[in-house]
Amino acid sequence: MSRRCSLLLLLLTALLMAGAADGDEPLQILRLPGIGADSAAIDFDALPRLSGQHAVIHPVAYSPDFAPGEKLEMNRMRLQLHNYLAHFGGKFWCIWSDGPKVEDWPTQEIKYSTSEDGLHWAPAKSVTGTPEAPYAFIARGLWVRDGKLLALAAHFRDKGAFGANKELQLQAYGWNESQQRWEFASKIYDNAINNFPPQRLPSDQWILTRRDARFNVSILIGGDSGLDRWEAYPVVRLNEVKGFRPDEPIFWLLPDQRLSALFRDNGGSQRLFHSTSADLGKTWSTPRLTNFPNSTSKIFSLTTSRGYRVLISNANPKWGRRQLHLSISDDGTHFTRMAQLDVPAPPAPEGFESIWKKFAKGIASLQYPHAIEHDGAVWIALSRCKLQTEVFRVSLDELDRLRADR
Repeated sequence: MSRRCSLLLLLLTALLMAGAADGDEPLQILRLPGIGADSAAIDFDALPRLSGQHAVIHPVAYSPDFAPGEKLEMNRMRLQLHNYLAHFGGKFWCIWSDGPKVEDWPTQEIKYSTSEDGLHWAPAKSVTGTPEAPYAFIARGLWVRDGKLLALAAHFRDKGAFGANKELQLQAYGWNESQQRWEFASKIYDNAINNFPPQRLPSDQWILTRRDARFNVSILIGGDSGLDRWEAYPVVRLNEVKGFRPDEPIFWLLPDQRLSALFRDNGGSQRLFHSTSADLGKTWSTPRLTNFPNSTSKIFSLTTSRGYRVLISNANPKWGRRQLHLSISDDGTHFTRMAQLDVPAPPAPEGFESIWKKFAKGIASLQYPHAIEHDGAVWIALSRCKLQTEVFRVSLDELDRLRADR
């Protein structure tokens, strides 16, 4: 090799190393026993299984487009998606988006159900009422604020919440205990759809994520002096980071008072992106690709009362949303355990037997998890095939055993 070629090779190597140092290499937030940070080496079939108790919150239902005697197809059932849980007033609450057919279609509303034990649920009723076309609602979370239960709703025009002329607005409905009904409480913010309910900052202000109708991501901080009193702080705009299309962000507070955020990526990476804030949400680092796999689906995370954090996601890109996983982090930064949630398939309701194979374990999609901790367990709400709302209960003792497994 000539001296000139050797120098060029050294220069190229230096440039590559500099690129890696500047963040071109995926951020290693997943480190599993036996494989370390090499997430491509995960044998998803060999992962531990987490068993638990399972129940149907609200069963499949026929779309208004379905005619008796017609062959039943998946697009002839009502949509059920965007499920959220809370425990308030001594009982479980669940809300979800309930639409006439495909996702975010006009007249989609928000339904709710309650349960004394989390496993037996009352018949569903409406939170918002059915809006007149061309308007619709998307369920956005249950928020306990000043001792009152609020249901958050994104209200928009036409098909889907994103695009031009959507009239997108985040709203709150309050539960009236004496009247046993939901009532409109306030607008939260214009041109906004959140992902999960607000969280408390050390300052006692509230903080939540916001996407506008163009998928630009920002943070809203405030909410303490009024439901509609917020300041917006930018996080990342669509196309700001090459190849990254941000969606459905989550964040949490670390022990050192930084905020850590993870993003779904609709840009095709099949990985999560990560960002941090050192000033409690007012400024954020540029989102960076991680080594944590994701099947382009919504994620959720919470810290348990036993001190470790769990992340619930569709982590296997090969099988998409047909598998749901739970990962554990002791430090809130690195996830060192992963297991598949062994969610069983419920029996077919009467009238749906002909199509029930598509709802079977390993075939049905299981997506959009939200979870709470209550009574020694993590309760996970999920949507099966976007057509049925279910809950899966995993005891903290099971999670402790996964965490201790070396």
